Amino acid sequence: QVQLVESGGGLVQAGGSLRLSCVAPGSIFSRNVMDWYRQPPGKQRELVATVTSGGITNYAASVLGRFTISRDNAKNTTYLQMNSLEPEDTGVYYCAAHRFGVTTYWGQGTQVTVSS
Repeated sequence: QVQLVESGGGLVQAGGSLRLSCVAPGSIFSRNVMDWYRQPPGKQRELVATVTSGGITNYAASVLGRFTISRDNAKNTTYLQMNSLEPEDTGVYYCAAHRFGVTTYWGQGTQVTVSS
């Protein structure tokens, strides 16, 4: 049963921007750290960014300065603003929620394709 729902993926040219959204039930959103992962074609899933309930963020080195993760606690929504996109950013992006180091919830994924 999918509990996290992503949206906002699509096709964009290199240098462009996209904003991903992830909506979660309030019972999940309020108690968990929210994460964005991605899985490039033929590669393993990797962590892109995290945001705690208090708004503390962390990023993978490859996206630092280009991506911004945020959360709207009133809307139970997590966002990933992606700027200066590169072809290497292509992949399926997943929203996830973890607590005490255990990832319990995943979204179904949304495709992001960056053309050169």
